[in-house]
Amino acid sequence: MAEKLTEEELVTRIRGEITESLGYMGDTISHQREQAMQYYYGQPFGNEVEGRSQFVDSTVQDTIEWIKPSLMRVFASGDQMVKFSPHGPEDVKMAEQATDYVNYVFTKDNPGWEILYSWFTDALLSKNGIVKVWWDEYEEWNREEYRGLNETEFESLLSDPSVEVLEHTEYEDVGYAAEQQVEQTAPMQQQQQQPPPAIMPGAPPPPPPPMEMMQEQAVVNMLHDVVIQRQDYGGKVRIENVPPSEFLIARESKTIQDARFVCHRVLKTLSELREMYPDKNLEVEDLTGGGEDMADFSGERLERFAFDKSATYWEGWGDATYGEDGLRTYWLHESFLRTDFDGDGITELRKVCTVGDTVLANEEIDSIPFVSITPIKIPHKFFGLSIADLVMDLQLMKSTLMRNLMDNMYNQNFGRFAVLEGQANLDDLLTQRPGGVVRVKSPNAVTPLATPALQPYSFQMLEYLDGVRESRAGVSRMSQGMNENALTSHTTATAVNAVMSAAQSRVELVARNFAETGVKDLMIRIYELLHKNQDKKRVVMLRNEWVPVRPDVWRDKYDCTVSVALGSGNKDQQMMHLSQMIQFASEAMKGGLPIVNAQNMYNLGATLVKAMGFQNVDDYLTNPAMDPPQQPKGPSPEQQIAQQELQLKQKELEIKAADVQIKAQKIQQEAQKNAVDAQLKVEELKLEREQNRAVAIGDT
Repeated sequence: MAEKLTEEELVTRIRGEITESLGYMGDTISHQREQAMQYYYGQPFGNEVEGRSQFVDSTVQDTIEWIKPSLMRVFASGDQMVKFSPHGPEDVKMAEQATDYVNYVFTKDNPGWEILYSWFTDALLSKNGIVKVWWDEYEEWNREEYRGLNETEFESLLSDPSVEVLEHTEYEDVGYAAEQQVEQTAPMQQQQQQPPPAIMPGAPPPPPPPMEMMQEQAVVNMLHDVVIQRQDYGGKVRIENVPPSEFLIARESKTIQDARFVCHRVLKTLSELREMYPDKNLEVEDLTGGGEDMADFSGERLERFAFDKSATYWEGWGDATYGEDGLRTYWLHESFLRTDFDGDGITELRKVCTVGDTVLANEEIDSIPFVSITPIKIPHKFFGLSIADLVMDLQLMKSTLMRNLMDNMYNQNFGRFAVLEGQANLDDLLTQRPGGVVRVKSPNAVTPLATPALQPYSFQMLEYLDGVRESRAGVSRMSQGMNENALTSHTTATAVNAVMSAAQSRVELVARNFAETGVKDLMIRIYELLHKNQDKKRVVMLRNEWVPVRPDVWRDKYDCTVSVALGSGNKDQQMMHLSQMIQFASEAMKGGLPIVNAQNMYNLGATLVKAMGFQNVDDYLTNPAMDPPQQPKGPSPEQQIAQQELQLKQKELEIKAADVQIKAQKIQQEAQKNAVDAQLKVEELKLEREQNRAVAIGDT
């Protein structure tokens, strides 16, 4: 059984991994990325000759900037970048909610457009684009201000343990006192209008005046103005772009999740470190032993600032803030490594945060929070090829050709001359101005030299290099709208679409690589973080309605798909095919064929609306599944006759039933009448009997 590692041993392991990764990336990858950025920003090649053309072509930048709009249109033009597929009929609604909410978190809770733009740019220029995605637990204080609170409201506010009072002002409610005075004065004024009662000798003194009684009985109402800060706890999915120069990975790695070592190195001030790790009580003397390294002067890192001359920022770095300890900067290494730290014989994935030799955090985690994309993937390697790698040599060749052409044109326009030494004034000769005079001491002291004419093969070579760029990167002049011969009357639409589709096949492959290796993994990672951490209901606007969302009740995992379709030619073809399908479906419905229903027509129309670039389908089409059930159509003539006959029979039965009811009522009324008559007769007999008895008694 292995022994548990000490922090010193862990730091030694991490520093060794960092050194190895920096060496590998500094020797090869970082140098290539630095060169790519130099070409992208149009920096000089270093072989320039004074007095000759120093033109620099922009092939790298043009190619990348023409590819990016197609990629952004694929992933950022719609409401749904990905779609989660259900495993069964019982998962349909939940899968739809997961699709909507995951896309909502990416585009609304995070700057989705900016993330994609920087992510794609890094990949196209620097081989790999890196994003970091994690669940961020936050604790924040929100300032709130309340005015005119009564006693009950003020006490209720203070009862919240998360509330801390910053300012408090208590004052009398003048309006309430005035209102109370008016209410009490009115009846007293009525009493005062009555004559006072006479005071008898020896009687007690009269009660106090009404105003004095009012003042004694008045209740003072106090109001409160208060400023508080409320502590709030929560969490959300955070996504940020990682500069390629700040990302380290083990040399032999094929993917991030299978890597032995991954590190995110980022500059942090001492103040930021103290906020991130409040329990460490960090001081300047605690962060020694590697807090600064050669990454401060990385060529790749500095080249990002070279195009606007800000790469000289390292000269005097930190002089303005050197006196403040909180503004000192340190390299924070957030390392993810597989190691047997606990000594149980099984390696686990751990996250270790260090500044120099100081360990700030050490915990076991489930996965590495990074996602990578590359435009041209090399099998069995993490780093792929960038678009810049494909066209940098073309930029160099075009720049060389253009420099020669421009030098030739300069010589033809201004000419070169042979001058007899001492026989001409060189200042006059070198001063190029219309009507200028050159002073000479002898005839033929200045003679022009012949300049070779521009050769047509030079321009043919430029055309050839443009063709090579199109075949390598998939960016054609036709797709750029720069070919004046592309849309002539002799060019058919089919031919144009064929050429554009062929040119865009490379761009489509790049989009597919991004979708399957990066965007899909990012969205699955967002889903997993939401499912694991968000256990509170959240109400958000999804599909034009407020929906309560509880990701913790979702299924553990759904299937995720990313749709990739790009290019104006492909989109035109899609719209044409959709229009044909809609026409066919309409004819089928008119002909009574049971192969198309209203829902099918809506799906076709919704797809066509999205292909046309409109986002909200509900503004243009009504989903029949969301409508209330329609009333059935009217009956046929035969059914109407049968229905009328049935109604007549029902009326006849109703009449007969009414007659029977009337007869029954008459019978009941007669029975009641007979009962009353019988009762009257009984009463009459009783009365007659009593009268007869009374008469008999009288006779006796």
